[in-house]
Amino acid sequence: MSNSQKLFNDAKKVIPSGVNSPVRYFEPYPFFTKKSHGAYIWDEDKNKYIDFCNGYGALLLGHRRKEILNAVSKQLTQGTLFCTPTESEIELSKLIIGNFPSIEKVRLVNTGGEATMTAIRLARGFTKKKKIIKFEGCYHGAHDSVLVKAGSGSAHNGISVSDGGLDEVSKNTLVVQYNNAEDLEKTITKNKDIAGVIIEPILANMGLILPENNFLSDVRKITKENDIPLIFDEVVTGFRIAPGGAQQHFRIKPDITTLAKALGNGFTVAAVGGQKEIMDLLSPGGKVYQASTYAGNPISVSAAIASIKTINKIKNKLYPKLERYNALLTHSIDNMATDMKIPHQINFTSSMFQIFFTNKPVIDYKTSKNADTKKFKKMFSTLLKNKVFIAPSQFEVIFLSDAHTQTDLNHTVDAFDVALKSVKN
Repeated sequence: MSNSQKLFNDAKKVIPSGVNSPVRYFEPYPFFTKKSHGAYIWDEDKNKYIDFCNGYGALLLGHRRKEILNAVSKQLTQGTLFCTPTESEIELSKLIIGNFPSIEKVRLVNTGGEATMTAIRLARGFTKKKKIIKFEGCYHGAHDSVLVKAGSGSAHNGISVSDGGLDEVSKNTLVVQYNNAEDLEKTITKNKDIAGVIIEPILANMGLILPENNFLSDVRKITKENDIPLIFDEVVTGFRIAPGGAQQHFRIKPDITTLAKALGNGFTVAAVGGQKEIMDLLSPGGKVYQASTYAGNPISVSAAIASIKTINKIKNKLYPKLERYNALLTHSIDNMATDMKIPHQINFTSSMFQIFFTNKPVIDYKTSKNADTKKFKKMFSTLLKNKVFIAPSQFEVIFLSDAHTQTDLNHTVDAFDVALKSVKN
């Protein structure tokens, strides 16, 4: 019995299902990680993997990045938690504002879910309305307002997908189709009590699904015409797609933005930012309440400052490198799958990609469900045997980091060759 299997058996005795987040589980049992560095992680059985999960996108700069570790180490000598304002919070806020022109003020929080929860509360406080529109397949955290089941066709009242979720809360969430601006417009026309529209500009929690044509521009136009705040959930795309996130890439200016993941490159820090007139509604100056003991804690803030400064310093090399590596990797995988006559679609952009085993384009939640998840599981398990670690779900994303090398790519292409052959057979 492996050390990971022993640890998993032990974990199940004290941790529900043996894991502290559902996506960490895979059959027959997840490996337990001992350490990490750069592009690699080592499990408790001394296996070394090339990491393409990358903290579900958080580790844009790779594991244990020197600049970030140095900043955190320095802060550790000064203190870990003050629960008073600090100069570093101002510095971080200015860095975020400098990268995101749509943001005029920032409130620091701890997690992406906390950021989206605050953003939605702000939208409701600003408009004095109740209903939120989200897009089918977009994930905005595990709070009741957004943890709803998306139905087919036009928007409908949300139904909680979790026991313990309140339908009384989720009924105020309307769900519309991604890449379908007409569906959004019709829903707004039928409902006059819309407080805000929240969207992942690029879907990164339903595999990887990209906005088509002028979809995001249309969403911005429709929300502006109806005086509805637009919330860009850039928890995944912020800093990863560009220094200014997807809004820089697509040249869209939302009213509210949420950030996390790559903001701290492995440290728990998040932010919600937006226009002054909206952000100033937050307590204590306004009546929209938000509070947290660990918000703006100096350890996470020091990591985020170092992360943004590093990104800004190397951005002219960082993003072209990631795009080049992504193109090389996806092109190789596409060619191999085509030669093997395996029906597939590969969606990719910047440093993110995903392969779907289907012969139909994947452009929204419905079409993502056409993918053969059994084939994906087979690919995942074979990649793992060949020391390449990707997220164990079809509906997550494969992430590259600055730490990956050409040698890593060469090994990964070879591993995908073996994995695709296993899928074929």
